[in-house]
Amino acid sequence: MILGIDHVGLVTSDPVRAGAQLAALGLTRTDHGIATAYRVACEFWGLPGLSSGTEIELVSPTGPGSAVDGRLDEQGPGLYHLALIVDDLAHETSRLREQGLLALDTEPCRGARPGMSVAFMYLPEPTELLVELVHYERFPAR
Repeated sequence: MILGIDHVGLVTSDPVRAGAQLAALGLTRTDHGIATAYRVACEFWGLPGLSSGTEIELVSPTGPGSAVDGRLDEQGPGLYHLALIVDDLAHETSRLREQGLLALDTEPCRGARPGMSVAFMYLPEPTELLVELVHYERFPAR
């Protein structure tokens, strides 16, 4: 079951400048990590004082061969994905595949946060949206 929106991903090759822009909007960095399977650095940003809520994730390449290289080369920085929290990653991946989404990961991967597992799917035309399914062993403290 989809439990809610975890974050909205923005891809950038300049996380320092992008972070400064988010800070100008009043957001603070709440967490960060590396998703090694995708070769990306991830910073999570949220409104200070909120213990829960949708965050913004800045996603940037950690080096050549990053999963976001093609996106940055072809389309540049900007909105990258919508991340949904699910209670059962395997079940939701299967259910959404039956609904016409394309599974991009053959197996779930470790996410950028401790206890975070993710699987990317693609919602084809007319939406053309990258969707990240997120499952936490335990929900993160924010």
